[in-house]
Amino acid sequence: MFGSIKIELRFIPVERSIMKMFTRLCMSSLMASFLTAGLSAAMADEKGQSSRTILAESDKLQVIEIRQKPGEVTTPSTSSTRVVRALKGGTMLRTYADGKTEKVEWKTGEVQIQEPGPQYTVKNVGKSEIVLYAVRLK
Repeated sequence: MFGSIKIELRFIPVERSIMKMFTRLCMSSLMASFLTAGLSAAMADEKGQSSRTILAESDKLQVIEIRQKPGEVTTPSTSSTRVVRALKGGTMLRTYADGKTEKVEWKTGEVQIQEPGPQYTVKNVGKSEIVLYAVRLK
């Protein structure tokens, strides 16, 4: 039903050096993927809490992606000034350290400049995952 395919590889010194370079490139890419996955996992909070991935960083700025599934809660935040864009909007409930709560609606594509304020946690009280892209001052 199916024919067989025979592949014959012949190497000469130049091809070996190309193969070594290709192998090193592949291994480097794999290592970068593992490190990135490790960083993403390291930034993920405990089960039931949102995950954060650092996308870029300098001595003055940090760019992060925050993913929050329904029911997930962020760790307490005392944030610096930041610009946040909703890549995927939804409904959140902020709970401040003094117990006060505030419902927050993010529309997909919405951008906010947020100034530092009191410490709070955020819970996704909607029915879908919320994805935020934030650039914050360190």
